[in-house]
Amino acid sequence: MNRGGMGNMQKMMKQMQKMQKDMAKAQEELAEKTIEGTAGGGMVVVTINGNKEVVDVNIKEEVVDPEDIDMLQDLVLAATNDALKKMDELTNDTMGKFTKGMNLPGMF
Repeated sequence: MNRGGMGNMQKMMKQMQKMQKDMAKAQEELAEKTIEGTAGGGMVVVTINGNKEVVDVNIKEEVVDPEDIDMLQDLVLAATNDALKKMDELTNDTMGKFTKGMNLPGMF
């Protein structure tokens, strides 16, 4: 019986378990991070957490003009999308180190 093959399999399984633990830790760390998205040169700032939940919206006083409500809504939308895009990039950068060379559809 070839024991070398069994040892390699056990080693590979240990490496996979370590990778799973490392990935879980990285996901937990991502969930604790916040990212700011901005629009209108910083007039509107939207902050999201790693779970892609909006946790804060900050609008500079000079933006609020009842006649410009459509512009304000567009700025909030743009800032939110900016924050979400940045969180996607952070997630891909953080989790990508675990999946280099692997095709794992639907993971992230």
